[in-house]
Order: sequence, then C-alpha cells, then structure tokens
Amino acid sequence: VFLGNGPSGICLSYLLSGYIPYFKRDSLHPHPILQKKLEEARDVSILDQDLEYLSEGLEGRSHSPVALLFDTLQRPDTDFGGTAESVLSWWHETDRAIPHLVLGRNAPGGAWHSIEGSMVTLSRGEWMGLPDLPFKDWLKQKRRGLRNNRATAEDIAQYYQHYVVKKGLQKNFRCSTVVTSVRKVSADSISNHTQEDLQDNSDDSLWKFNEKSMEVFQVDGFFKTMKGDKEPFSIYAENVVLATGTYDSPTWLGVKGENLFYVHHQLSALEEAVKNNSIGIMSDPVLIVGAGLTAADAILFAHHCNIPVIHVFRRQVSDPGLIFNQLPKMMYPEYHKVHQMMKEQSAACAGPYECYVSLPEHHVLSFGKDKKCIFQDKNGHQKVYKVSMALVLTGSNPNLSYLPNNGIDLAMNSSQPVNPKRNPIDVDPFTYESTQEKGLYALGPLAGDNFVRFVQGGALAVASSLLKK
Repeated sequence: VFLGNGPSGICLSYLLSGYIPYFKRDSLHPHPILQKKLEEARDVSILDQDLEYLSEGLEGRSHSPVALLFDTLQRPDTDFGGTAESVLSWWHETDRAIPHLVLGRNAPGGAWHSIEGSMVTLSRGEWMGLPDLPFKDWLKQKRRGLRNNRATAEDIAQYYQHYVVKKGLQKNFRCSTVVTSVRKVSADSISNHTQEDLQDNSDDSLWKFNEKSMEVFQVDGFFKTMKGDKEPFSIYAENVVLATGTYDSPTWLGVKGENLFYVHHQLSALEEAVKNNSIGIMSDPVLIVGAGLTAADAILFAHHCNIPVIHVFRRQVSDPGLIFNQLPKMMYPEYHKVHQMMKEQSAACAGPYECYVSLPEHHVLSFGKDKKCIFQDKNGHQKVYKVSMALVLTGSNPNLSYLPNNGIDLAMNSSQPVNPKRNPIDVDPFTYESTQEKGLYALGPLAGDNFVRFVQGGALAVASSLLKK
C-alpha cells in the first residue's frame, strides 16, 4: 500500500505494474564510467542490478545516489543543457508485477491539484516528466510549448492524471481516501474470518505471507463518497510506502494574534481576496512573511495586481542559503526580479519599485486586532505597520498524524519532528526502507528528495527492494 498519489507514488506504481527498465542497446551515455558499467550487464534489468555499484561516483543536484542514477539514465546530460535521449528502454513484464494500492486524497498528481493553476514551476518543464512519456511530447499533443522552458501547475496536474490513464495504472489508484492510522499488528490477531474473506476474493491469495511473516501493517482510514459520506476501510499489507509529501500543514510563526481573521497561511487566500474585490490598489498593504518561492509567488501576484506589499523576512538578502542566490538568473527572470526588489527597496531607503517595501532581518512580534502588525529588527528596534491582510508563507510540514508518535521515531533525529529539509525520515539510501521499521518505506520530501526529477530514483530503489523480496 502506498500513501500518497503524487509523482513518487505514480512512478512507483508504474515500476510495480511490471514496467521494467533495461539499458537500451546501442545507446551511448555521456558518462564513460557509467557506460562501461551498463555494458557489463546489458541483459539484466536496472532493477535487478546493484544500484550502489551503478550510482557510485555520480554527481549532481541531489544528495541521493539512486536519484542521480535514475535521473541521468532518463536525462543523460540535462544539467549541461544537453537534450540526449534516455538510455532506457521499457519492457512490460506482467509476471513481475507486484499487486499494490495507491491511496490519495485528490486525483492522481497529489498536491499539484491544490496549487494555483497558473503558477509556473520552479523546475524546467521536462524535469517534471515521468518515465517513458516525456512531458514535452504530451504538451505538443496539446499544441502548446513551454514558457521559458517551464510549465504551469495546471499542466503538470493534468499530465500526471493523463499518465496514470495512458499507462493503465488506474486499477491501482483509490482517490478521495484519507488514511488515519498505520501500525504493525501481529498476523494472528487478524480474525480467521478476515482471512477467509481474502481467500474467497483473490485469485491467488495475498494472504500467503501469514506463514512466513508474523507481523503486517494495518492501514485504517475512510473513503469519501460522492454524497460526502465517510466509509471506513482497513487494509493489511506486508509493505507500506509513505509518499504523502509536505504540502499538508503550513508552518506557523507561533506569535500573538496569528489566528486572527486577516492572517492566512496559504497563497490562495490572496487570490481569493483579489477575486472577490475585498482587496485592491487602494487597500492598505498586504504583509508577506517569508523568503522562499511561495512568498516570491505572492509578491509577483500582488505586483501584477498593483497591490502594495510589505515583505518581512529573517535572513540577509545576500545569505547564500536564500533560494534566490541559488537560481540561475537566465532561467528564472521573475524570481531574480523579486530578489532585486528585496535588495533595492528596503524601508530605510526608497528604491525604484513603488508599492513594495522590503524588511530584511526582521521578524513579526505580533498581529493586532486592529490589523496593526509589530516587527522587530536585529537591533531590537520595533516598527508598526497597518495592513489589509497578512500571509505567512514560511514553508509547510508533513502531516504524519497517522503514524504512532507522528513518525518522530522514524526521523534522522528522533527527538525532533520530521522535516523534509532538516530532519527527513531515516532511510537506507539504496532501498529507501526505514532503518527503524522493516517493511516501511519513505519517498519524496519525507525522505529528503524535494524535486520531481529526483523523487523518481527513490521509486526505483523501492521497486528494486520489493522485487528482491
């Protein structure tokens, strides 16, 4: 059973549906050492090879060796602007399929359905693609091209839904499901009556593992019907894959007044307010807190609608940890523009951008009922601004309330909550199986892989591990 039907879950479903990657005959990989290793076992599928051996010595923009391996097999020289074809060929070997279920709240594509459709992706469009169906080919069928090599969130969400149908994976997907609990139970404790049911319903009973493994996972939750009713379910599984991402719960600052009616934690609140005209050119400024890409998206949106903005963030503008200092200017002109505004338009000196004030190295002390917000700078000086609404966009945390102790025991540092950047779930780098709980796997942001192009290597590692089991 997989929890989460975003790109990680879709990619893993493809691999477990018997689609097996091989090194394509006569193809030449630009990495000579990898080419030599691939030639050593031409007729053995990538899933059956030693992933640690194949990925040794690869370098790139991910810390995961298998993520780099799968990415470079699918897009051999993409980081150098090359457009070399994938060196993989895919064979459908139905006898190697592993029965599985993919549970998700939304349609296939996960959080991509919750993001404002016109937002442009950070990654290049072709990096959003899944195995054996290039994203740009799909876009061409829609008679559209990529804007500045990037795609909109709406395109991506549609592409993921199309992928599931095109590859015949729908039978594995259950949408509108919410998982409330995942825990280990002893196989004996599951009543005989359940076992009889399962034996009646399945062609070759999935219950055979009772003999060899004494513990299984019980996954509980409910299914939302068209009428809005909740139908409970329980599923027993030998292996569970956590791929629920981190979009669930926005981070709060934890300051006074943060729960007031005008303080929001999602960009959609600003879009709504503009749509229903409750905010406009003549309004008090909108406060935007945070210095990541979601905050930048909010600034661009407000700028586009001529809405005044006060922008508060804790870091220095030149901080190398700031995402803007890591993005190539050519590829991300609009984010570069925001970064420039942050530099040139601080409250201390008026710059060329009207309707925007930047407050670097400030933090919010409190939100007042009268919509007056108090900020403090690094020297302890305070400022007060009256705003029309506030958006706290400082990232989001995964919701792991379905796991015992919110999954904290599974994290790298088991005294802190799971966090995709600072404290991911501790997994084996070549199988993505939890080091703490056998049979439990984690993919995507939960395992520290935050970009679609790199979450797919995790799926390769899990599929390889499950096929070997």
